[in-house]
Amino acid sequence: MELRHLRCFVVLAEERHFGRAAGRLAMTQPPLSMAIQQLEASVGARLFERNSRGVAITAAGAALLPRAQALLDQAALAAREAREVG
Repeated sequence: MELRHLRCFVVLAEERHFGRAAGRLAMTQPPLSMAIQQLEASVGARLFERNSRGVAITAAGAALLPRAQALLDQAALAAREAREVG
């Protein structure tokens, strides 16, 4: 499980649409889709149901979302503290 995959997951969960999520992440849809597929493989569960209008988060995705957000927050805090120490 990589932080970049978690970031993609969180943004896609917020946007519910690959195109909008890719735009927010400054990437194209194929790498975003690949990141989500890799995260799903790592977790061993589908995190989103895909449909023609976007995506819907699954129960597994809903369970992962608060943990993913917390991990990203902790990573940002750790980086900030390391910079402050010098």
